[in-house]
Amino acid sequence: MGEQEKARVRVLVEGRVQGVFFRAYTRDEARARGISGWVRNLPDGRVEALMEGDKSALNSMLAWCHKGPPYAYVERVDAHWQPYQGDLEDFRIRY
Repeated sequence: MGEQEKARVRVLVEGRVQGVFFRAYTRDEARARGISGWVRNLPDGRVEALMEGDKSALNSMLAWCHKGPPYAYVERVDAHWQPYQGDLEDFRIRY
């Protein structure tokens, strides 16, 4: 098998995405896919994530972000693709 294409994506999720364990589920889903990065709540009610890994894993993660965990209601997902940098370790919740 050849080298997987690596990428980085910044994601902003709008809707009922705070207070529904969105960050914890995002962390678990990302780790299960071998994605590194972080996720945090923003003061305006959105959730922001920065993720790096195989592009196929990131696309799978983006699809998950469109539905989110139980009790979340996702209205919008904005994805901003960036060049892979390799400077993110593990996957963490930022506070």
